[in-house]
Amino acid sequence: MPTTSAHVGNSQPANTLSPKHILMIAYHFPPLQGSSGILRTLHFARALPNFGWIPTVLSTHIRAYEATSNDLLDKVPANLQVHRAFALDASRHLALFRRYPGWLARPDRWTSWLVGAIPAGLRMIRARKPDLLWSTYPIPSAHLIGYWLARLTGIPWVADFRDPMAHEGYPENAKTWQSFLKTEQRVFARASLAVFATEGAARMYKERYPAAAARIKVVENGYDETVFPSTIEHHPSASLSPGKITLLHSGIVYPAWRNPTALLSAVAALISKGKLNPNQFRMRFRAPVHDGFLADLASKFGLEKVVEVLPSIDYTAAINEMLAADGLFLLQSAECNDQIPAKFYEYLRAGRPIIAFTDPVGDTATAMSRAGLTHIADLEDPDAIADMLLQFVRAIQSNTAPVADANCIRLAARDERTRQLAGLLDALQPQPQS
Repeated sequence: MPTTSAHVGNSQPANTLSPKHILMIAYHFPPLQGSSGILRTLHFARALPNFGWIPTVLSTHIRAYEATSNDLLDKVPANLQVHRAFALDASRHLALFRRYPGWLARPDRWTSWLVGAIPAGLRMIRARKPDLLWSTYPIPSAHLIGYWLARLTGIPWVADFRDPMAHEGYPENAKTWQSFLKTEQRVFARASLAVFATEGAARMYKERYPAAAARIKVVENGYDETVFPSTIEHHPSASLSPGKITLLHSGIVYPAWRNPTALLSAVAALISKGKLNPNQFRMRFRAPVHDGFLADLASKFGLEKVVEVLPSIDYTAAINEMLAADGLFLLQSAECNDQIPAKFYEYLRAGRPIIAFTDPVGDTATAMSRAGLTHIADLEDPDAIADMLLQFVRAIQSNTAPVADANCIRLAARDERTRQLAGLLDALQPQPQS
């Protein structure tokens, strides 16, 4: 597929005397729908020119995406070159009667992307002569493409892991787990830097690959300030459901890692004890993906009138909904202690009260505490949840619920995250001779 450019944006470099070029390898890029991971790559691509780096994006053919949406296309800069290389989804394009050989999906279902992306990447390197390569997980194939392009050309390469790859219990399939581990090992044998989104993930990998510890850095996720001005007219205390306290979870609910069973059990217990009025309280799950799972849980605990399971909406509407919620809540299991949900940063910027149901010693709880947010309860402990949830609701009712520290919000802006990334990239460049 030919190189394309699309849509609007401001991509003039801050340093026009010596702009540097970076080739960004990313499966997650508009118009892919349904992944918050798009936002990290998209904003880096938009903002890096402000710090002297001119990006070009190597992504996958649109056919490889399970679902697409146009709601972020206007955020793609007009002069950003985006090349989409051949790729297939093994589960949809290579299956016979819904079955396909496992090796076609190791390390992931888009491993065929390498067939198109490596030749395309070499052509782009010849044409653009980038100073750096950059690839981003959570599709391991992106790192394999980065590995081979770096190995074939000798160009320095930055591997953006975001979250851990091979860790305890994930992936479940032993052969897939081994393929994840092998990909990691290739990364740490070749990459100039490995970047993670949390301190916990970075610490895990420093322990796993001690020889590479100095090459492991942290650039957290963040929020995009440009999506918030259009919502300024929304009064931040306007409830989603007038006369009811409505708490919102925006995004995917994973039955394994963000399981709200203990939470809904606690809500049912509070209602049965008369401490929560079911006519004045709502828990809204927006675009959780596992709608049937949540509906079954709501039915199990008799919360059909309290729990709202609603479909996906466009990005701007999702931000508006956060701003209008009485409170926002996070779900994160102890198995994901080294990760922070990407939505947390948008929650921060929304300026609404936040409660986190997560392991009190994990990175999500640490980020909450760092922001001055005190309502934290273990996701697996219904009694602790009931106590903390009741405190949270009463604080909202009395207008005493804390919101995030202003300086913490400022530092979580994606422009600040891009500044951090650009500093890491600059440090990899040869220093001029005096």
